[in-house]
Amino acid sequence: MPKPHSRAPASRAQSLLRRLGAAVARRQPPQAKASAVATLTAATFHGPVWTPADYASLARVGYADNPVVFRCIRLVAEGAAAIPLTLMGDDRRLDAHPLLDLLTRPNPGQSGAELLETVHGHLQTAGNAYLELSRGTSGRPMELHALRPDRMRVEPGPDGWPRAYEYRVGAQTHRFELPPDLSIPPPILHLKSFHPLDDHYGMSPLEAARRAVDLHNAAGAWTKALLDNAARPSGAVIYKGVDGQGHLSEAQHSRLIEELEGMHQGARNAGRPMLLEGGLDWRPMGFSPADMEFLQTKQAAAREIALAFGVPPMLLGLPGDNTYANYQEANRAFARQTLLPLALKTAAALSAWLTPAFPDGGTGSNRRLRLTPDLDAVPALSHERDARWSRIAAADFLSDDEKRRLLGL
Repeated sequence: MPKPHSRAPASRAQSLLRRLGAAVARRQPPQAKASAVATLTAATFHGPVWTPADYASLARVGYADNPVVFRCIRLVAEGAAAIPLTLMGDDRRLDAHPLLDLLTRPNPGQSGAELLETVHGHLQTAGNAYLELSRGTSGRPMELHALRPDRMRVEPGPDGWPRAYEYRVGAQTHRFELPPDLSIPPPILHLKSFHPLDDHYGMSPLEAARRAVDLHNAAGAWTKALLDNAARPSGAVIYKGVDGQGHLSEAQHSRLIEELEGMHQGARNAGRPMLLEGGLDWRPMGFSPADMEFLQTKQAAAREIALAFGVPPMLLGLPGDNTYANYQEANRAFARQTLLPLALKTAAALSAWLTPAFPDGGTGSNRRLRLTPDLDAVPALSHERDARWSRIAAADFLSDDEKRRLLGL
C-alpha cells in the first residue's frame, strides 16, 4: 500500500501547470466569436390587420375611401331606386291613390326616389335600413323618413321578436314602441339582409367584401408610396470603414437620413443624382416578382368587391372580364340578378307595412293593395319585354281583355 505522502509531487506538478496556463491566458487577447449574420436584425411578422366590421369603419374605409365600393353602392342604390313602384288593387293598376302620393313625396326634404336610394344605400353598407312612419292627427300616414342604421338598436321581447326600437343621437334617445295589434302599422319598418349568425340585424355586402377592400386600399397606398419615392425601387446605402468594418456614429446616421429624406424623396427630387462620400456606397434594388404583382392583386380585389355587390365588373371598367358577351348583356344581368330582387324585396316590405293604413283603398272600396316594381320602366329589360308582348299578342286563343290583364293593363 503506497504511503500517503507519495501523491504530493503529482499535486505540486498539477498546481504548477494550472498557474502557467493562467499566466498564458492573461497575456493572450480575448477571443470573440464572429458570425456572418451578426449585423442582421430579425424581423417578427404579425398577422394582417383587417378593418373592423362596424358600420362607421366600413363606411369610412369602404364607401368614403374606395372608389370601387363607392361606385358599386351608387350603381345598386340608384338603379333600384330608379325602378318606379306601381300600386295594384283587385288586380288593377291604380294611377291615383294616397299611398302613391305618400311614396312620391315622403317628406318635405326628399323625393320618393331619394328616399329609396337612401334605404338601398343603407342596406348595401350596413345590411339594415330603417324607415319611420309619421302620422297626422287623423291617424293617416303623413311622412316617411330614413333613419341612420348605426344609431338604431333593436330591443327584443320575451319571445325573441322585437318589441321596441331605440334611436340614439348623442346623449338623446327616442324609443319606438311596437303596437301589440298587428293590424296597426308599426312606427318603424326594419329592412335587413340575410345574416346566418344574427337574429335581429342583417349582413351587408360591404362586410362580406371588407378584406378585399383592405387589399385594394393597401395596394393603392403602396402605389402612392412608390410615386412619392420617385416611382423607383429603394436601395441600400452601404458603409465601408477600415478593412470593410465599422459603424456610423449616431450623428452621422442622423445626418445621412436627413439628407436622403430632404434631397432624394418626393416628386420634385425625381432623377436627382446622389453624391456619397466617406466610405458610403449605393446599391440599387430591383423589383421582385412579388412586387410586380401588386397591380394584379389590386385588380383581383376589385373583382371580389364587385362580386360581393352583384355588379358585373364590366360595368365598373375593370379589365380582363370575358363573362358577358357585350355591355348590353352585362346590364341585363345586373338588372335581373341584382336590381330586381332588391326592388321586389323593398316593394313587398312597404306593401305589408303601409297598406293596412289604407283599408278602403283610399276610394271607399275594399281593395287589396300591393306595391310592385314596374318592369316596363327598366331599359335593360326592354328586350325581354318586347319578346313577352310578342308572345302574348300572338296567342290567338286569348281575348283582348285577357291579353291586357296578362300585360298588367
